[in-house]
Amino acid sequence: MNTQHTTTHWQQGMPDISTQGGLAVAHCRMRFLGGVQGLLLPREWLREQCAEQIIAEQGIGHLNGEAVFVFELAEPLELPNMHWQGMRDFMLEGQLSLFRILAFASQIGTWARQHRFCGSCGQPMQQAQGHRMMQCEPCRVQEYPRLSPSMIVVVTRGDEILLGRSPRFVEGMYSALAGYVEPNETVEHCVHREVREEVSVEIKNVRYITSQNWPFPHSLMLGYHAEYAGGEIVPQPEEIEDAQWFSIYDLPRLPARNSIARYLIELYVAQRLGRPEPVLPS
Repeated sequence: MNTQHTTTHWQQGMPDISTQGGLAVAHCRMRFLGGVQGLLLPREWLREQCAEQIIAEQGIGHLNGEAVFVFELAEPLELPNMHWQGMRDFMLEGQLSLFRILAFASQIGTWARQHRFCGSCGQPMQQAQGHRMMQCEPCRVQEYPRLSPSMIVVVTRGDEILLGRSPRFVEGMYSALAGYVEPNETVEHCVHREVREEVSVEIKNVRYITSQNWPFPHSLMLGYHAEYAGGEIVPQPEEIEDAQWFSIYDLPRLPARNSIARYLIELYVAQRLGRPEPVLPS
């Protein structure tokens, strides 16, 4: 059985789970089950292998006209000649078409896992017919898939870029500063607040650049550029291990290509040096 697919046409949507056949992916805690035969597998075959662990099934779209579904598993079961892979692997390998499919599958699978029971009364939630919504009939709670808005910003000072390092990063890597938008604040206010909190620096001329869906697990990253306005770098304890001004001619190890962080950094370098601007994969 070889079901390795080369993505040619992907249409995001919500196929009816009563539909027969189709393809499916098995997802558990932001990882996917796959092997030499790929990750997109015959739906009925995969259902038989994972039946005891499936806690939710959701239609996610059509690939070359064939319906695609995600099976959310309670635990990451083991199957012969198959293993679990994280989405970052596909992004790092440049498999962006497949990454987009898996990103959506992961977000929907995670949402289905987290909303099996009502957060108000604890009763089982029911899938609404015809649209993506879980509902509790006793107390009428409705839950739709959600995105958590976050910001990421490149702060610059002439030929220098302010980059920080989280204790969670791989060795030697620095990145742009980032954080989640809090209730009752604009994204621009969040940019000022996060930079002030993380490195004690003030900024000015905050300008929106672009966005990227960031399914780890359900963020929408809004990318900004800002100029240095004042202050000395003081890293926030436990959040920022180190932060420095780096020359655009001598940058440290940077985040993965195809990430919005890498794009924002390379965009500023290109603009400063008069080079062709990079392209952020859509």
